Amino acid sequence: MDTPDEAGQNRPRPQLAARAAETTAENPWPVRLLSQKISEYVDRMAPLWVEGQVVQLNRRPGAGMAFLTLRDTDADTSLPVSVYAKVLETVATPLTEGSHVVVHAKPTFWTKRGSFQLQADQLRPVGIGELLARIEHLRRVLAAEGLFDLDRKVPLPFLPAVVGLVCGRESKAEHDVVVNARARWPQVRFEIREVAVQGSSAVAQVGAAIRELDADPSVEVIVVARGGGAVEDLLPFSNETLVRTAAACRTPLVSAIGHETDAPLLDLVADYRASTPTDAAKRIVPDVSEERARVVQARQRMRGAVRHRVDREQAGLDGIRSRPVLAAPRTMVDAHERAVTGLRDSARDRLERLLLVAAAHVDRSAAQVRALSPAATLDRGYAVVQRPDGAVVRAPEDVATGDELRIRLARGEIRATT
Repeated sequence: MDTPDEAGQNRPRPQLAARAAETTAENPWPVRLLSQKISEYVDRMAPLWVEGQVVQLNRRPGAGMAFLTLRDTDADTSLPVSVYAKVLETVATPLTEGSHVVVHAKPTFWTKRGSFQLQADQLRPVGIGELLARIEHLRRVLAAEGLFDLDRKVPLPFLPAVVGLVCGRESKAEHDVVVNARARWPQVRFEIREVAVQGSSAVAQVGAAIRELDADPSVEVIVVARGGGAVEDLLPFSNETLVRTAAACRTPLVSAIGHETDAPLLDLVADYRASTPTDAAKRIVPDVSEERARVVQARQRMRGAVRHRVDREQAGLDGIRSRPVLAAPRTMVDAHERAVTGLRDSARDRLERLLLVAAAHVDRSAAQVRALSPAATLDRGYAVVQRPDGAVVRAPEDVATGDELRIRLARGEIRATT
């Protein structure tokens, strides 16, 4: 077909590009061709088995075709599925929204509407036994990774000022946690995130709430709570994506899912597993009356300990004061005084005896000196003749004529010349 140019004349239309990469603004594909290409590509896909959760089921009475939406349990992804009514009739357990199924289907693309869907020819519900087996397999895988190890768990704060609570909308679990916690500690505050706690959107909403509360620095502990339910209702809390989200949470996490007999995988990765929402409330905050009683008991114990210590010290002081040395403090001093006095008197007596002996010895020595002294000889009338240099004259030849001499007498001396 020709197309008019700017001058109004017809010119041949260029040949359409063989491949999408060869299209240009001047030579685009028409919508019908693109739709046809997509359809041809999808038609080459082989039939396959796919698993998911039924989140929407439209089945009109008397209609030969039913439609449902199959949603991934780990991600916010879904696909439309069409299935013949006779195929649904062969399913032993009637399908409901929330059922887990595996579907054998052929991908199809409707060119007129530009829509993609799966055309199912077989549909099988996933039984509880198979779901539990998958959960057990996932539990072993996550345990091997260390997500359930005790050394990963952190202790809960003693008295959190703000508690993050993830629960169902206007649920009894929310009432149990909030009412019981405030009854124990009225000042506690809650950051509540009401989300879907079962069904196809539970994993995404609960995970998002955990991440939001974990990012809030004022939240000191997070509680994920819901009441009991069937195994299918609690499946979101054994979902791998949600479990890994809880494992990555840095804020201490309390799992209060179902009743004591319920054991979703979230319980294993949480820092504390509460058997019920009420048990969680008792665990996250202390009882103010019990704490007051403990304070009173502690004060009494401290007062008793101080009194006992004072009494013991007083008794020790009384015992020390009752000793004779403290009853009459001079007793010990008097004894030392008597000892010092005795030693002094003894030393004085000994010194006097020594002095007497020494005086007698001196007197004897003086008598001997006097007896041997030349002065004694002089006293008897003798004299000592000395030259000027002090030498004693013993013979006449010791002097010459004209020498001066000193004649020492008993009392005085005489000068003479030879």
